[in-house]
Amino acid sequence: MAEDEAPIEEQPEVEAEEVVEVVEAEAEAEVTEEVAEEVAEEVAEEVAEEAVEEEVAEVVVEAEAEAAEVKADKKAPKEKAIPGADLEVDIVVDGDDSSPESSLDPFADDPDAVVIEVEEPVADEPIAATIKLAADARYTATGKRKRAVARVILKPGKGEYLINGRSIDDFFPRPALQRNIRQPLEAVGFEDKMDVIARMHGGGVSAQAGALRHGISRALLEADPNLRGALKSRGFLTRDARAKERKKAGLKKARKRPQFSKR
Repeated sequence: MAEDEAPIEEQPEVEAEEVVEVVEAEAEAEVTEEVAEEVAEEVAEEVAEEAVEEEVAEVVVEAEAEAAEVKADKKAPKEKAIPGADLEVDIVVDGDDSSPESSLDPFADDPDAVVIEVEEPVADEPIAATIKLAADARYTATGKRKRAVARVILKPGKGEYLINGRSIDDFFPRPALQRNIRQPLEAVGFEDKMDVIARMHGGGVSAQAGALRHGISRALLEADPNLRGALKSRGFLTRDARAKERKKAGLKKARKRPQFSKR
């Protein structure tokens, strides 16, 4: 009986040691899990901080690049926008029916369409005049410009001008003034059929040329009253009222004032 009781007494000790080992193993496992969780949390926090720092660095770099571009745009000279630069150029060759206008015309391909051409009035066309050029015909008138006065006589001839006993080339050497004087007769078509005799006084060279043209136009109106509309539309019958403005009291000239002096 003593031999059987000994193993019975030793069995609980073996089981207690196993329980202690199991408990220690479980405790170690729990501790390792807690440590692993803490380490994982620390690593996650470090990774998150690094990611945030990288994102912040990228945002700062992009902002600096945008600021540099804005400064460069401000320093660079601005190009002026040319109106119509974005439009396409349409070059149409003569005789080419493929132009956009022809494609938009609904009657372009219609053989029965009637085309009406409108003639525009030409200002340089000669005026139709019915002047009786008798051998003894004389048409007189007076023209004025500023202080110049011209008494004009028109008679049948070859288109010669006699002004104060001198030719037009001697009296008015400037070609521009000669063209202005010849305009009325050229518009009517009698530049080679009538002579001009004029007496001039007053004014300067330019004013005398304007007065002579005005006198010739009024003499043509005496020859043919139907020319009034055509001559007036060209401005030959209008009296040029422009003149030098008189000097005013207290002024240097008509409008010029003395320079202001504070002292």
